[in-house]
Amino acid sequence: MKRSQRFEPVVKVAENREQQAARSLGDSQSALNQAQQRLDELKKYREEYIQRFHADGAMGMSAVQMGDYRLFLSNLSGAIKQQAGLVQQAVAVVEQQRQQWFARRGKVKMLGSVVSRFQADEQRVADRKEQLEQDERAQRMPKSSSRS
Repeated sequence: MKRSQRFEPVVKVAENREQQAARSLGDSQSALNQAQQRLDELKKYREEYIQRFHADGAMGMSAVQMGDYRLFLSNLSGAIKQQAGLVQQAVAVVEQQRQQWFARRGKVKMLGSVVSRFQADEQRVADRKEQLEQDERAQRMPKSSSRS
């Protein structure tokens, strides 16, 4: 069995690991996108709620209503802060997954170049062998006399 053929299972394993890392990167990117979307929705909701608070405040509201608004805004700000933390964690996971995929991709490329080098060496050996065989056949052939 040729050296390049012996490396095929190693290359396949490396390719499978790279594909898995790419899937994990895609999954973590989706999770980040969802977390960011949720954060954006919370911020938008807070802005709408603040506008409503100002509109209702301009028309007059009781101290209890004002307290309820402020309590809700405080809770909403806490939720936004918590969601922002989740977004930051998701960003870190995406970066970690990206680095892992990049490393595995590099390994696949390196193994591919090794296999290519082995194949080129094997081809040179085969070509040299064929040339030697042709030379031997040419030497064995009876030489025709050039007398006329």
